[in-house]
Amino acid sequence: MTLHIISAGAAQSVVQQAIDAWQREGHGEIAATYGAVGAQRKQLLDGAAADVVILTATMIDELIASGHIVAGTRSDLGAVVGGIAVPVGATHPDAGTEQALARALCEAAAVYLPDPAIATAGAQFVRMCEQLGIAAAVAPKLRTFPNGFAAMTRMAQERVPGAVGCTQITEIKWVQGVDLVAPLPRSLQAPTTYSLGIGARSANPAGARTFAERLTGGDAAMRLSAAGFGVS
Repeated sequence: MTLHIISAGAAQSVVQQAIDAWQREGHGEIAATYGAVGAQRKQLLDGAAADVVILTATMIDELIASGHIVAGTRSDLGAVVGGIAVPVGATHPDAGTEQALARALCEAAAVYLPDPAIATAGAQFVRMCEQLGIAAAVAPKLRTFPNGFAAMTRMAQERVPGAVGCTQITEIKWVQGVDLVAPLPRSLQAPTTYSLGIGARSANPAGARTFAERLTGGDAAMRLSAAGFGVS
Protein backbone atom coordinates (compact mmCIF):
# COMPACT_ATOMS: atom_id res chain seq x y z
CA MET A 1 0.00 0.00 0.00
CA THR A 2 1.39 3.37 -1.04
CA LEU A 3 2.11 5.82 1.76
CA HIS A 4 1.23 9.45 1.08
CA ILE A 5 3.39 12.23 2.50
CA ILE A 6 2.59 15.94 2.57
CA SER A 7 5.74 17.83 3.53
CA ALA A 8 7.08 21.32 3.92
CA GLY A 9 9.85 22.04 1.45
CA ALA A 10 12.20 22.73 4.35
CA ALA A 11 12.14 19.01 5.21
CA GLN A 12 12.48 17.72 1.66
CA SER A 13 16.07 16.55 1.94
CA VAL A 14 15.59 14.32 4.99
CA VAL A 15 12.19 13.07 3.87
CA GLN A 16 13.43 12.14 0.41
CA GLN A 17 16.46 10.35 1.84
CA ALA A 18 14.18 8.33 4.11
CA ILE A 19 11.86 7.55 1.19
CA ASP A 20 14.75 6.34 -0.97
CA ALA A 21 15.97 4.01 1.80
CA TRP A 22 12.43 2.76 2.51
CA GLN A 23 11.86 1.85 -1.13
CA ARG A 24 15.30 0.29 -1.58
CA GLU A 25 14.51 -1.99 1.34
CA GLY A 26 11.30 -3.12 -0.32
CA HIS A 27 8.78 -1.67 2.15
CA GLY A 28 6.52 -0.32 -0.57
CA GLU A 29 5.89 2.83 -2.54
CA ILE A 30 5.71 6.34 -1.12
CA ALA A 31 4.18 9.31 -2.89
CA ALA A 32 5.36 12.65 -1.52
CA THR A 33 4.64 16.27 -2.29
CA TYR A 34 6.82 19.15 -1.11
CA GLY A 35 6.13 22.85 -1.03
CA ALA A 36 5.51 25.99 0.96
CA VAL A 37 3.74 25.24 4.22
CA GLY A 38 0.68 27.32 3.37
CA ALA A 39 0.12 25.43 0.13
CA GLN A 40 0.77 22.05 1.76
CA ARG A 41 -1.63 22.76 4.60
CA LYS A 42 -4.29 23.69 2.04
CA GLN A 43 -3.77 20.35 0.29
CA LEU A 44 -4.56 18.52 3.51
CA LEU A 45 -7.59 20.66 4.30
CA ASP A 46 -8.86 20.16 0.76
CA GLY A 47 -8.90 16.41 1.31
CA ALA A 48 -5.61 15.17 -0.17
CA ALA A 49 -4.50 11.73 1.00
CA ALA A 50 -1.98 12.06 3.81
CA ASP A 51 -0.50 9.36 5.99
CA VAL A 52 2.34 11.54 7.32
CA VAL A 53 2.20 15.34 7.40
CA ILE A 54 5.27 17.52 7.99
CA LEU A 55 4.68 21.23 8.57
CA THR A 56 5.62 23.83 11.15
CA ALA A 57 5.02 22.80 14.75
CA THR A 58 2.37 25.50 15.08
CA MET A 59 0.47 24.17 12.07
CA ILE A 60 0.67 20.56 13.28
CA ASP A 61 -0.77 21.62 16.66
CA GLU A 62 -3.59 23.47 14.89
CA LEU A 63 -4.32 20.43 12.72
CA ILE A 64 -4.41 18.20 15.79
CA ALA A 65 -6.92 20.58 17.37
CA SER A 66 -9.06 20.53 14.22
CA GLY A 67 -8.98 16.73 13.98
CA HIS A 68 -6.90 16.47 10.80
CA ILE A 69 -3.88 14.99 12.62
CA VAL A 70 -4.04 12.21 15.20
CA ALA A 71 -3.53 13.53 18.73
CA GLY A 72 -0.34 12.31 20.38
CA THR A 73 1.52 11.69 17.11
CA ARG A 74 3.41 14.98 16.85
CA SER A 75 7.18 14.53 16.73
CA ASP A 76 9.66 17.33 16.07
CA LEU A 77 12.34 17.20 13.40
CA GLY A 78 14.00 20.32 14.79
CA ALA A 79 14.41 24.05 14.28
CA VAL A 80 15.60 25.66 11.07
CA VAL A 81 16.82 29.19 10.39
CA GLY A 82 17.13 31.15 7.20
CA GLY A 83 20.34 31.62 5.29
CA ILE A 84 21.91 33.52 2.41
CA ALA A 85 23.00 31.67 -0.74
CA VAL A 86 24.72 32.42 -4.04
CA PRO A 87 25.27 30.37 -7.20
CA VAL A 88 28.23 28.00 -6.96
CA GLY A 89 31.44 29.82 -7.79
CA ALA A 90 30.05 33.30 -7.16
CA THR A 91 31.69 35.66 -4.69
CA HIS A 92 30.32 35.30 -1.19
CA PRO A 93 29.05 38.63 0.14
CA ASP A 94 29.61 39.59 3.76
CA ALA A 95 26.36 38.74 5.55
CA GLY A 96 27.63 38.29 9.08
CA THR A 97 26.04 41.36 10.65
CA GLU A 98 22.81 43.29 10.20
CA GLN A 99 24.68 46.15 8.51
CA ALA A 100 26.65 43.85 6.20
CA LEU A 101 23.56 41.87 5.22
CA ALA A 102 21.58 45.03 4.49
CA ARG A 103 24.38 46.26 2.26
CA ALA A 104 24.62 42.90 0.47
CA LEU A 105 20.90 42.83 -0.26
CA CYS A 106 20.85 46.43 -1.46
CA GLU A 107 23.80 45.77 -3.76
CA ALA A 108 22.46 42.47 -5.11
CA ALA A 109 21.41 42.33 -8.74
CA ALA A 110 18.52 39.98 -7.87
CA VAL A 111 17.17 38.30 -4.75
CA TYR A 112 15.62 34.84 -5.09
CA LEU A 113 13.19 33.73 -2.39
CA PRO A 114 10.01 31.72 -1.78
CA ASP A 115 6.64 33.45 -2.04
CA PRO A 116 6.05 35.45 1.18
CA ALA A 117 2.32 34.81 0.93
CA ILE A 118 2.63 31.05 1.48
CA ALA A 119 6.21 30.28 2.60
CA THR A 120 7.66 30.70 6.08
CA ALA A 121 11.07 31.82 4.81
CA GLY A 122 9.56 34.31 2.38
CA ALA A 123 7.41 35.92 5.05
CA GLN A 124 10.40 36.10 7.40
CA PHE A 125 12.48 37.75 4.68
CA VAL A 126 9.91 40.50 4.19
CA ARG A 127 9.77 41.18 7.93
CA MET A 128 13.57 41.20 8.10
CA CYS A 129 13.85 43.80 5.32
CA GLU A 130 11.29 45.97 7.10
CA GLN A 131 13.30 45.64 10.31
CA LEU A 132 16.49 46.63 8.47
CA GLY A 133 14.76 49.56 6.77
CA ILE A 134 15.59 48.32 3.26
CA ALA A 135 12.20 46.99 2.09
CA ALA A 136 11.69 49.68 -0.56
CA ALA A 137 15.25 49.38 -1.88
CA VAL A 138 15.10 45.59 -2.18
CA ALA A 139 11.54 45.22 -3.53
CA PRO A 140 12.43 45.74 -7.23
CA LYS A 141 15.06 42.99 -7.03
CA LEU A 142 12.79 40.25 -5.66
CA ARG A 143 12.18 37.10 -7.69
CA THR A 144 9.65 34.92 -5.89
CA PHE A 145 8.81 31.25 -6.42
CA PRO A 146 6.34 28.74 -4.96
CA ASN A 147 8.89 27.43 -2.44
CA GLY A 148 12.52 27.74 -1.42
CA PHE A 149 13.64 24.71 -3.40
CA ALA A 150 12.21 26.21 -6.59
CA ALA A 151 13.80 29.59 -5.82
CA MET A 152 17.26 28.13 -5.25
CA THR A 153 16.99 25.85 -8.28
CA ARG A 154 16.13 28.78 -10.52
CA MET A 155 18.98 30.86 -9.09
CA ALA A 156 21.38 28.01 -9.85
CA GLN A 157 20.05 27.73 -13.40
CA GLU A 158 20.00 31.44 -14.26
CA ARG A 159 23.31 32.36 -12.61
CA VAL A 160 22.56 36.09 -12.66
CA PRO A 161 25.81 37.92 -11.79
CA GLY A 162 25.48 39.47 -8.34
CA ALA A 163 22.39 37.44 -7.40
CA VAL A 164 21.72 36.19 -3.88
CA GLY A 165 19.05 33.91 -2.45
CA CYS A 166 17.37 33.69 0.91
CA THR A 167 15.40 30.72 2.24
CA GLN A 168 15.63 28.05 4.92
CA ILE A 169 19.09 26.54 5.29
CA THR A 170 17.73 23.03 4.77
CA GLU A 171 16.52 24.03 1.29
CA ILE A 172 19.78 25.75 0.37
CA LYS A 173 21.82 22.70 1.34
CA TRP A 174 19.60 20.39 -0.70
CA VAL A 175 19.96 22.20 -4.03
CA GLN A 176 22.94 21.46 -6.24
CA GLY A 177 24.44 24.54 -7.85
CA VAL A 178 24.14 26.92 -4.91
CA ASP A 179 26.45 27.67 -1.99
CA LEU A 180 25.35 28.49 1.54
CA VAL A 181 27.06 31.77 2.39
CA ALA A 182 25.96 31.91 6.02
CA PRO A 183 22.97 31.65 8.31
CA LEU A 184 21.22 34.96 8.88
CA PRO A 185 22.82 37.02 11.66
CA ARG A 186 21.62 35.74 15.01
CA SER A 187 19.79 38.98 15.76
CA LEU A 188 17.65 38.45 12.65
CA GLN A 189 17.02 34.74 12.96
CA ALA A 190 13.47 33.46 13.46
CA PRO A 191 13.95 29.73 14.07
CA THR A 192 11.06 27.62 12.82
CA THR A 193 10.42 24.19 14.31
CA TYR A 194 9.14 21.60 11.85
CA SER A 195 7.14 18.64 13.11
CA LEU A 196 5.32 15.63 11.78
CA GLY A 197 2.03 13.99 12.60
CA ILE A 198 -0.07 11.06 11.39
CA GLY A 199 -3.03 11.96 9.22
CA ALA A 200 -6.39 11.30 10.85
CA ARG A 201 -7.65 9.65 7.64
CA SER A 202 -4.50 7.58 7.04
CA ALA A 203 -5.24 4.34 5.22
CA ASN A 204 -2.10 2.77 6.69
CA PRO A 205 -1.47 4.21 10.18
CA ALA A 206 0.93 1.41 11.14
CA GLY A 207 3.09 2.04 8.11
CA ALA A 208 2.85 5.78 8.67
CA ARG A 209 4.11 5.43 12.24
CA THR A 210 6.99 3.21 11.13
CA PHE A 211 8.06 5.71 8.49
CA ALA A 212 7.66 8.62 10.91
CA GLU A 213 9.98 6.88 13.35
CA ARG A 214 12.67 6.88 10.67
CA LEU A 215 12.46 10.65 10.43
CA THR A 216 12.78 11.49 14.12
CA GLY A 217 13.86 8.38 16.03
CA GLY A 218 16.95 6.23 16.30
CA ASP A 219 19.93 7.66 14.42
CA ALA A 220 17.87 10.39 12.71
CA ALA A 221 19.56 13.15 14.74
CA MET A 222 22.76 12.95 12.70
CA ARG A 223 20.90 13.13 9.37
CA LEU A 224 18.77 16.03 10.58
CA SER A 225 21.82 17.96 11.75
CA ALA A 226 23.63 17.35 8.45
CA ALA A 227 20.58 18.65 6.58
CA GLY A 228 20.56 21.91 8.55
CA PHE A 229 18.14 21.28 11.38
CA GLY A 230 19.38 22.89 14.56
CA VAL A 231 21.94 25.08 12.73
CA SER A 232 22.26 28.66 13.95
